Amino acid sequence: MSILSDKITLNLDGDAEVLVSGFIAPIEYTQRNYHVDWDELANLKAAEAEKQYPASIFQAFMSKKSVSVGECWQIEEEGALTLLRQLNPRPQLELDVAGADSFGLWACLRAYNDAFAEILFRIHAEFVLERGWFAPSQFAGHLVIDRLEKRIAAFKMHVPEATLNFDVRWRIREGLRASDIGFCPKMELYAGAQDVLQDAKFTEAITQAEALQALMLRFYKSAQINWVPLEEALEMAPAQQKPIHAVSVNGPLFDESC
Repeated sequence: MSILSDKITLNLDGDAEVLVSGFIAPIEYTQRNYHVDWDELANLKAAEAEKQYPASIFQAFMSKKSVSVGECWQIEEEGALTLLRQLNPRPQLELDVAGADSFGLWACLRAYNDAFAEILFRIHAEFVLERGWFAPSQFAGHLVIDRLEKRIAAFKMHVPEATLNFDVRWRIREGLRASDIGFCPKMELYAGAQDVLQDAKFTEAITQAEALQALMLRFYKSAQINWVPLEEALEMAPAQQKPIHAVSVNGPLFDESC
């Protein structure tokens, strides 16, 4: 993916406000039935269904410098934590459940024209519960900025749907922690009209897949490897006179629920 050269600066009207809705659907599945046996997990829901925020909170998702399409930058932690508290009052960015690669808050400019700019982002965070920790695979999302009015046109931060999309660790009693993995059909924060860019034609843009790949590379070195199926590797190895390094895993490499 090539980075385009033209740069833009993004700003918001400091007096504007944004109404954000939050929702957590009931957990549908865990391998060990923790969502049934553990009341705190069974009753997990958004701390606040709606909350008004100053636009300055969303400035945390924007680069302080001019940026090009495809360029990534780090999100300011406190702005992200403020929003996550609408889902649960005790979010944290240094994950207890996952490993060292799990830390990060990154954004990428995907597209812009004279009227709008779209930022995609990825955040790794978990919630500290009274008796454990809840770690979604990731918080993915987008932010659409109305460049003419300097306001938030649309915002969404969500846990992507997957067969398994969260890990949980339950402190059953002092000195005893047990882990589980499961599926929550919806966990999200959102504001504005999500289809605002439906018919937009951009001055410069990359695809959503390219932007998500750029963000993934900020978290996982394994994403830099050109993975190929075993059958293809067996054909390539003799031709290139290279050994085969085979890897077998029982889940995805590129999120925190595997």
